[in-house]
Amino acid sequence: MAVSAHRNITKAVHRHRHLSKQGLLERAFTFAFRGLVYAQIWEDPAVDMDALAIQPDSHVVTIASGGCNVLSYLTANPAKITAVDLNTAHIALNKLKLMAAQTLPDHDSFHRFFAQADNRANIAAYRNLVAPHLDEATRRYWEGRDLIGRRRIGGFARGIYKHGLLGRFIGAAHLLARLHGVNPKRMLDARTREEQLEIFERELAPIFDKGFVRWLTSQPASLFGLGIPPAQFEALAGDDRMDAVLKARLKKLACDFDLKDNYFAVQAFGRGYAAKDAQAEGPLPPYLQAANHADVRARAARVDVRHVNFTDFLASQPAASCDRYILLDAQDWMDDDQLNALWAQITRTAKPGARVLFRTAGEPSILPGRVGDAVLGRWEYRAEASRDYTARDRSAIYGGVHLYVLKDAV
Repeated sequence: MAVSAHRNITKAVHRHRHLSKQGLLERAFTFAFRGLVYAQIWEDPAVDMDALAIQPDSHVVTIASGGCNVLSYLTANPAKITAVDLNTAHIALNKLKLMAAQTLPDHDSFHRFFAQADNRANIAAYRNLVAPHLDEATRRYWEGRDLIGRRRIGGFARGIYKHGLLGRFIGAAHLLARLHGVNPKRMLDARTREEQLEIFERELAPIFDKGFVRWLTSQPASLFGLGIPPAQFEALAGDDRMDAVLKARLKKLACDFDLKDNYFAVQAFGRGYAAKDAQAEGPLPPYLQAANHADVRARAARVDVRHVNFTDFLASQPAASCDRYILLDAQDWMDDDQLNALWAQITRTAKPGARVLFRTAGEPSILPGRVGDAVLGRWEYRAEASRDYTARDRSAIYGGVHLYVLKDAV
């Protein structure tokens, strides 16, 4: 990771003295966050696009993360998307996906690369079709080597969704379950919602009652693999034990949505996008669906990927120049000064009718009482709609999905 990027992530996460317990946890998190974290983003783009009501003239500004939602937003036909991130691996992944959408010959080859993501043919496709069109920094990343000496692009021949911090976390969770005699892939045997609930209650739920699991989940470092820094760990737990919170979130993921429609659950329990039936495609994010491929391909050039802090990017833009903002869960990392600086720039750059969407580890919005009234008072919180979006978010990991809409000028 570039020095400037590491410094920005450090500034976002570090709040305590170096040698304090919390300070050591914060520094351990920033070390873990240096490489690829999310091969797949863990926010539901269907909910996002419903909440954002993207229009043909919309300028969408979003945190890039794994790029799935950036490309999926293209199906809503915005004029422009700016995707920003401090993680150089995420920047490289977004640029790879965008260029592959434009240079691979058809949906089958695109699907093989990013849905199957475990085929040697992907490496030849990268070398012959995609790589010649990538910028130097992106090629250097993918053709560079990981910590054990393998070229990073080889991940697409070995199952990229088993890699990265989140992929390894899911793998560790599977191992922990197997040590307790449970195979999480059994969830994918369910054919009805009733069977999903039955399998969860019989096989997965009891794991959270184990003493070791209760202890492990009480340690903030245990959730670094979900990209959860120490400050967000506290918000996620709230007044409950962490094992109870995680059990409730996993139950929502496993039981609240039909598995035929929830690719997040298929990823969590199956460690990939593969369907149970080899002849079926299985649930996929919008950008990987065959029906959307032509639109994603045609509109990919509308995305501008920037290696920059969200607030700093907005500070470089003219007033009233953006109208859709997606912050993921980044605000859970921020102190009050950072929140106020961010919202000052959002408000300055917002066009009439602008919308801001974000997620929080806990249930309530974190903005009241922290962002100044002079700024926050210009925005309307859509409380009822936000509760609906939270209930419908298939990723199930977040406590709240929140929508703010710019009020009409007085």
